[in-house]
Amino acid sequence: MLIDFSTLEEQKIPHFRNGEKVTTIRMFTDPLGKVMSGSLEPGASIGMHTHETSSEVIYILSGDGKVICDGETEIVHAGSCHFCPKGHTHSLINDSGADLAFFAVIPEQ
Repeated sequence: MLIDFSTLEEQKIPHFRNGEKVTTIRMFTDPLGKVMSGSLEPGASIGMHTHETSSEVIYILSGDGKVICDGETEIVHAGSCHFCPKGHTHSLINDSGADLAFFAVIPEQ
């Protein structure tokens, strides 16, 4: 199946998962999971959350930032791929001066 993100509605979510500022996403969902393309403006974050029923893969398309996963900080940049297994906790933070663009897959398990 082809997912054309340009045809999906852009959503601007303030304080996504109790994070800072605004997260912009285009998301495909079905009962088996979610696939999203998104961005964080400078200073924005997706708040700390636990994946109770899913894992998540986040691939950084452009920009710089960090992930906090189970209390450990990981520096991310274009080309980095972060994996959060089911049952673990993480957040994504743009602590740079430019937008951070990412692609994420969240399969339900």
